[in-house]
Parts: sequence; C-alpha cells; structure tokens
Amino acid sequence: MKNEYDVVVIGAGPAGSITAKTAAEKGLSVLLIEKRQEIGDPVRCAEGVSKVWLRKHIEPDHRWICADVKGSRIFAPDGTMIEMAEEIAGGEVGYVLERKIFDRALAYEASKAGADVMVKTRATDLIIENNFIKGVKVSHLGQSYDIKAKIVIGADGVESKVGRWAGIDTAIKPADIETCAQYLMSGTGIDQNYCYFYLGNDVAPAGYVWIFPKGNDMANVGIGIMGNKSGNGKHAIDYLNDFVNDKYPDAKILEVDVGGVPVCGSIEKTIANGLMLVGDAARQSDPITGGGIINAMEAGKIAGEVAYNAISKGDVSANALNEYEIKWRETIGREIDNSLIVKDTFVKFTDKELNSLGHSLEGVNFSSMSLIELLYALFKANKKLLWDLRILFKNVVKYELDFER
Repeated sequence: MKNEYDVVVIGAGPAGSITAKTAAEKGLSVLLIEKRQEIGDPVRCAEGVSKVWLRKHIEPDHRWICADVKGSRIFAPDGTMIEMAEEIAGGEVGYVLERKIFDRALAYEASKAGADVMVKTRATDLIIENNFIKGVKVSHLGQSYDIKAKIVIGADGVESKVGRWAGIDTAIKPADIETCAQYLMSGTGIDQNYCYFYLGNDVAPAGYVWIFPKGNDMANVGIGIMGNKSGNGKHAIDYLNDFVNDKYPDAKILEVDVGGVPVCGSIEKTIANGLMLVGDAARQSDPITGGGIINAMEAGKIAGEVAYNAISKGDVSANALNEYEIKWRETIGREIDNSLIVKDTFVKFTDKELNSLGHSLEGVNFSSMSLIELLYALFKANKKLLWDLRILFKNVVKYELDFER
C-alpha cells in the first residue's frame, strides 16, 4: 500500500470492484480497500442477477453460478400464481450467484487490471483541504495511515459514512429502507428452474418473500419489508420464520443473513469535489426489488471512466465529476425513478387488491411481452392503476418512442 494514488475506492463489493477495475484499465493508479477480512462475506442479498446485464461486465463462470433459472413464479395472497419468463421477470432473475465467490472474482479482476487491493482496511475519515477531498484516512491492522488521492470513490454500502463525511445527505427514513432476513436452506424441494416471490400483508407487509434456487436442493429463502413495518413486536425475521414453518417445516437452515437495502430512489447528489458515490452508498438499488448488483456495476463502470476523464484533464471538481451524475441518472437513474413510482403505488395495496391484480393476469402469456404490453394488461383489468401509474406509463411510452427514433 503506497501513500498516494490517483483513485482510492472504499468498499470491495460489485460497485467498488468494477470502479477499481475500470479506472485501473485506463492506466490510473488505484487502491481498493475493504473493511472486512474477507471480500463477499457476509452475504447481504438474494444473489439473483440478469444474465444479459451481467455479461456486460464479466464472463459467467460456473464457479460462482449456482443456478440458471428460466423465469419467476409470483404468488398473490390467495395463492394465485403468475409465471413470467426470465426476459421480463426483472433484473434479479437469470443467474443465482454465490456472492462469496463472485465478489472475490470481481476484486481479482480489479487486481489483475493493476489495482492494489487491501482487506481489513477501514476508512476512518476523509482528508479534506480547501473544500476538496484529497484522500482518505485508514486503519489497517491497528495502524493508521493517510493516503492521498486525486479522487475518492465511496462504495461502502447502505451504511455509508463516506458520503456524510463529504457533506452529502444520504439519510434514509425508516419507510425508505427495506429490512431483510434470509436463510440458506436445504430440503425445500422447489423447482430449481424458477425464482419464487410471495406477496401479501400477512406474509410480508409492504414487501415480499423470495426463494432463489442455489442448486443441489438448496435455496435462499428470504424476506424484505419496509422499515416502518418492522417493529411492534414483529420483525422481518419473525415473518420469515412464520413463512418457513408454514411452507417448509422439514427444511434445514444452513446459514442466516440479515441487512438493510435502500429503496428510497435517487438522492439529490452523488458527487463532491474529488469524490463520487456508487452502489448502495449512492442509493442506486431498485426501489421495487431492492436488487442492486447490476446497478452497482453499471454505476461503477461509469465512475471509473469519469475518474479517468477528470484526472486526465487535471480537473476533479464537482463540476467536472458532474459527468458521472448525468450519465448514471440518464441510464440506471431512469429505471430507479420508474421503479420508485411502482413501489410507492404497490406498498399501499391491500391483499384484496393484490389478489385482484393476480386474477387479472392469470392466463396472460408473458413469454414475449414488452413493458408497455404488460402495463396495458394491468390497466385493462385494473382501471385504478392507470391513474396511480400514469406518470410511469407516460415515461415508458416516451422512452420507447425516443428509443425507436
């Protein structure tokens, strides 16, 4: 570990590793630090990703792919099932990963590109001079170090301190964070070709239960509910225990994971002089599903490229780094904003309304349906949705027309 780099990336999750890899491939000197002693551990998500989007960043490897699913099965509170093909089932359906191996593979790619990687290295503060971030203070194996950098990238997750240190408001209200609990289980007997989602206020208020296959009759069985629904004597893990006891009383728990996911939509800014935020630190996860792997990787690639452009020009001011702000908001930001509209609508649904929605989609062929066609199918049977989601529909139609031009 040197005492000066072009770029220091704080956090070695997908966002941080892709940022480090991209910047290093451009010829910049890069340090990637991770506070934990093992990259990828503990697991904080259901581990599902879209195949198409994943291939943009890394070639799939059987070592970290547990399952190759062909679609999702969604259950309304009354048991009505809707089956969707992988292509339109969402960004978390496609491959189910082994994150402990996957995250390390991404960090290895960054290292191979030329980045230095340091684990058990915790950022303790930023070095700020004349309103510019000039580096980071770190603690490694009991020793403190000052590391200078032209640009610091905060990829330190939902509990990010980097943004706050830089004066960026990353505060989240309880209603805007999804509290999650997950078991790795054996003996569920699920069809390993599908991801499963269960809706209902008795099962998961303002959230859902997921089951993601992991091969060899194993599966991630988890739940995410809004933070303001967790409490009053019943927490996310209590709802999960009720679900597991009801559906899979004989299955065995092999691992327990808990955590939080921001589902607040875009924050006001993700840059400062000499600094960018990526991934969950920038609140870039999907407000509907809470999934963030692909968004984090997309944002990381943009951040790495912008870091190179800014350093090459000798200008790392917030004005120069605004290129990152513009690019991510025009791409993944558009999807995040649309998803927020849907989330804010569906968290208000009663079980009766969810059942009605399920009935309206029974028998619909989802094998080759665009988002517009799906919205039409929903609106046809649920007139109230047309009003509640009018902004989304307008945005989607405009985007589709612009794309066709």
